[in-house]
Formats: sequence, structure tokens, C-alpha cells
Amino acid sequence: MPEARTSTPRERYRTQVRAEIKDHAWEQIATAGASALSLNAIAKRMGMSGPALYRYFDGRDELITELIRDAYRSQADSLRAAAASGADLAGLAHALRAWALDDPQRYFLIFGTPVPGYRAPDDITEIAAETMAVIVDACAALPPSDGTDGAFDAHLDTHRQWAGDRPAPSSALHRALSFWSRLHGVLSLELAGQFTGMGFDSALLFEAELKDLLGP
Repeated sequence: MPEARTSTPRERYRTQVRAEIKDHAWEQIATAGASALSLNAIAKRMGMSGPALYRYFDGRDELITELIRDAYRSQADSLRAAAASGADLAGLAHALRAWALDDPQRYFLIFGTPVPGYRAPDDITEIAAETMAVIVDACAALPPSDGTDGAFDAHLDTHRQWAGDRPAPSSALHRALSFWSRLHGVLSLELAGQFTGMGFDSALLFEAELKDLLGP
């Protein structure tokens, strides 16, 4: 029995054009940043009129949303794949760094300066939460840390909605937040070139921060 078609030629063409538009958008972002994204400039690069391009994206915000959604989905998939292959918290850290270094512009779109006037839809928050869930689970699998902050752990007892329904103790949530914030701090500075000329290996700094997070 022949396999059923999943899309029409028109739908496949629309998908291809949308992908090409996003490719040009990434080129613009790499050159001038997300706040300077221009659908009219993309249309000109593609030999289209502005109104023709708006048949594929309603406006700048929809295009930015697609790019952000793709970035968060890529990150979540990378960490979920690492976890599925048996990676512990250290393995997830290495997967995170590899993902960030693979495409710095993608990284900065979701972790850099917010685009003025833009608000992401709820489904993007849900995708981002998938990544945090993987990290929380990895932290919950570790022995409790001796260096926890009782005040902040107590705070997390009643402020844990960001962790979803993960049945993790507050100490694990604390470690997950420390992992997230400290490693992203190193990555953001590294990718922004802030370590250039300082004469040390940023990969070793990342490893040192990770070792400190993991404890003895």
C-alpha cells in the first residue's frame, strides 16, 4: 500500500520559503542584532516584494518567535538527547557548552539582550522548561550538597513553580539554579569575547566552575 502524502506541493514550497527566510534572518542577526531585523530587507535579498514575504510571516515578531522557538527547541533536544544517552550533570554541562559554541548567534538570541517590545508566547516558556526539567532531574540524582544556603532552600520550598512537577528537594532545585546561572555566566562572557586577551583558557574556567558546582 503506497505511503500517504503528508503535505501538498504548495505546503512543501511554503515550508522551503519559510526556511529560507529564517536563514536570511539569522544572517541579519549575526550582522546587526535581532532588534535590527527587517522583513523588507530580507524580501529584497530574496528578490521578493515586501507584501509577498508577509504571506509567509505576519510580521517581525512572528519571525523572531519562530527563531526563538527553534533555538529553545534545539537546546532542549540537545540536553534531552544527552540525558537519554546516560549523561550525568557534568555530561549535561558539556552538552550545553557544545550547543552554545556551535552557534553563538542562536545562543545570544535567547540568552542575550531582550529584543525591545517583544514578548515570547507561552509555548516557548514551556520548551525552555523542558531543559530545566532535565537539569533538575540530574541534580536530584546527586548526593545532597553540604554547602547549601538554608534561607534560599527554604524560599524554594514555596517558590518552585518554575521546576514544574519535578519531585526534587529544594537543595536539588538550588543546585540546578546555580548550575544554570554560573555556567551561563561563563558561556555568555566567553561567547561575547570578554575573555579575549586575558591569557587563560576559558574551557578550563568552565571546567573549574563545573567542578565547584559538583563538589567533592
